Amino acid sequence: MTQPDTLRYLLNAVAQGEVSPDTALEKLKHFDFEPVGDFAKIDNHRSLRTGFPEVIWGPGKTPEQIIQIMGAMRERNPVVMATRITPEVYAQLQPRVRDLRYYDMARICAIAPYSLTPQHPGTITLLSAGTADLAVAEEAAVTAELSGFQVKRLWDVGVAGIHRLLNNRHLIQTADVLIVVAGMEGALPSVVAGLADCPVIAVPTSVGYGANFSGLAPLLTMLNSCAAGIGVVNIDNGFGAAVLAGQILRTANRLQSEIPVEGT
Repeated sequence: MTQPDTLRYLLNAVAQGEVSPDTALEKLKHFDFEPVGDFAKIDNHRSLRTGFPEVIWGPGKTPEQIIQIMGAMRERNPVVMATRITPEVYAQLQPRVRDLRYYDMARICAIAPYSLTPQHPGTITLLSAGTADLAVAEEAAVTAELSGFQVKRLWDVGVAGIHRLLNNRHLIQTADVLIVVAGMEGALPSVVAGLADCPVIAVPTSVGYGANFSGLAPLLTMLNSCAAGIGVVNIDNGFGAAVLAGQILRTANRLQSEIPVEGT
């Protein structure tokens, strides 16, 4: 169950006399945030406020800290994610975290159902300029899938061989939101936005030669794009791009449901 479903179930159970007020109080004690040891406070209300649960940022945390945080979060969330997890850290987590899955290209580990069924309408289509951009692109793709969205992938379609992109225009034309990941000079999102009738989220990567400046060059290219309808996230931020795409689809779906039906 999602956080809103859990709260609704608990309140209904109290109303029907199936759960005592004292038991409900105990369950709600850490509903807003929950301390884990002396190093973390889990934001249990985040999915109620934003629609997305808190996600664990892996770097800077010890494996033991990640294990304890995951153990606390799994009690309240159907999916628990940790990002930027190296294979070495995963090797220490896997024996101690039940049902933990690892997406090596995305560097994400998660407690999640093995069969991920889209929970929200709409399609997020991801494009990467080159194979070297795949770690960031897969971070976005896996984040979106774990968040309940349908994802389509199109890799290695950068502007150096633009015919590869143009041969797949149908994927651009059928997308509801596009995430375009590129390093080097970062030109791909501008080209895609000139072909698309949906929002384009551009993700600069730190891939490139010296004048790429570890992603600063594509970041500036994307910010200065002459194509309209592009939003830009920070360098290598595949996770943030996926959440933004999800929020766009969720908002569009909510607005669609609020349109009055003719004759009612």
